[in-house]
Amino acid sequence: MAWHHLRSDPARLPLLALRLMPGPVRTSARAVSARSGALPRAYSLWDQGRREEAREVLLSAATNASPRRVGRLVAAALAAGDADTARDLAERLPPGPHRTSAEYRTALATGRAVPASPSVSPDRHGFTLTRGAPTRPDDTVNAQRPATGADDGGRWRVAADPGRPGAGIRVLHLVTNALPHTNAGYTQRTHRIAVAQREAGMDVHVATRAGYPLTKGVPDPRTLVRLDGVAYHRLLPWAAPRDHVDELESGLRLASELVAAVRPDVLHAASNHHNARLALELGRRFGLPVVYEVRGFLEESWLSRDPSRSVDDAFYQAERASETECMLAADLVVTLGETMRADIEARGVPRERLLVVPNAVDESFLEPLPSGAEVRRGLGIGPDEFVVGTTTSCFGYEGLDVLLDAVAVMRDRGERAHALVVGDGPDLATLRDRARRLGLEGAAHFPGRVPADRVRHHHAALDVFAVPRLDERVCRLVTPLKPVEAMAGGLPVVASDLPALREIVEPGVSGELIPAGESARLADVLTNLAYSHPKRTSYGQAGQKRVGANRTWTEAAYRYSQAYRVLIRKMSEPGQIP
Repeated sequence: MAWHHLRSDPARLPLLALRLMPGPVRTSARAVSARSGALPRAYSLWDQGRREEAREVLLSAATNASPRRVGRLVAAALAAGDADTARDLAERLPPGPHRTSAEYRTALATGRAVPASPSVSPDRHGFTLTRGAPTRPDDTVNAQRPATGADDGGRWRVAADPGRPGAGIRVLHLVTNALPHTNAGYTQRTHRIAVAQREAGMDVHVATRAGYPLTKGVPDPRTLVRLDGVAYHRLLPWAAPRDHVDELESGLRLASELVAAVRPDVLHAASNHHNARLALELGRRFGLPVVYEVRGFLEESWLSRDPSRSVDDAFYQAERASETECMLAADLVVTLGETMRADIEARGVPRERLLVVPNAVDESFLEPLPSGAEVRRGLGIGPDEFVVGTTTSCFGYEGLDVLLDAVAVMRDRGERAHALVVGDGPDLATLRDRARRLGLEGAAHFPGRVPADRVRHHHAALDVFAVPRLDERVCRLVTPLKPVEAMAGGLPVVASDLPALREIVEPGVSGELIPAGESARLADVLTNLAYSHPKRTSYGQAGQKRVGANRTWTEAAYRYSQAYRVLIRKMSEPGQIP
């Protein structure tokens, strides 16, 4: 089975294999590749962030090469995200089927064309959660817990049955990927929600997208894995889905068997629209309410990764239309913040069918941080040196180059400052190269991805947590999880002054906001904080208090259980089951 999945996108496999290798093995593999043919050399160079050199290798290899050979070079360039090189290679092909195929694949990869995609019908149930006359507050999915007193700021209280507000509810989550093979903010949110719901008394199941994790190069054919008592189901057809239509058909066939066995009360899909579409089709088939949790706007993420992309591109338009279609068709849309809610409401989703459940933390994150001395020693950082950093995925829109530039400015001024970037991603090699060019050897640290149980140890090594996101559409809209986790541990946060981040950081109270992309301004703010331990402590305590008040997964589980009960009750009313 794994072979069928791994062969579905062979051009991506070398890059995936390199990224999954431990550090020493990865270094050895690069060395071997550098002495091999053109494609292995190109993959090695891409993995090191040396994109221009990889481009030259491919263009040189295309000279006098057969059309089939050039087609393989095009596929490799597209797998590495180098559309410009893919276009240049395609232009070297003579008119004919090879060139047509290469140009079409490049158009698909760059968003200038889109494949056919299945459709859904909006408002499948024909009702809204608060239809008709005004409802009682407890009948709406947006009702908050009653305040416990004048001094708690309206914090939600545990329901009358404390600790079991979800008793009797069975939920099936439909997600793209999951722990343990994918560790990211998306998968952490899935798992924390599932664990909190289980502790609240729900019977929780999670199903990943058809083919995962085999389609990502992970040879794990198990169809059921349990983590912290949560059942993770894998939908594994014999052959990898050929396209999104085949993926939906395979997913629907396998997920229908799962729904029949599990018998959930609610289907809860998380971004993106492929998961939502599967949930909507299952909802129609089994007469179940569907929740669509919009955790990001992936068309905006796609747009931010290449300045040549446009909101007029076919891919952007198609993805946005598909997302909106699924939002309109779901019985309830959940999202992460008020900025995101406003965008979804502007698409036509009624406010009464929208629920905000912000990124949150386990109560254990509110406990004092462990000592960061061990992490500092391992990185060669002195106990009295200033460290600013982040835990994140390394994408361009995160603005990590701005952070490196700011630390370089501080060091030029004589400050003993360090940058610590914990995480992996396509831009990690580029960031390491930038640090070398800035002269930050020994002052910029990139340990890569670390196990979840080591994240707080790296938090403890920081003096300030930075979120230097760029002024991109996706960054203005989507609220990240990582700074919330840092605030829970009492770290002050310095972030870009963008709408989504203003929902997390209160300037002058829990941290500072700076204009996006301004490394000099970031350096000034960090320098001031480096010399003001009392201010760092004050910001950290304020942020921790704020997170503890309204951003825990226990509170989130309460909101979900309340919304689920409304949906289940509405679906049981006469005439509501399709």
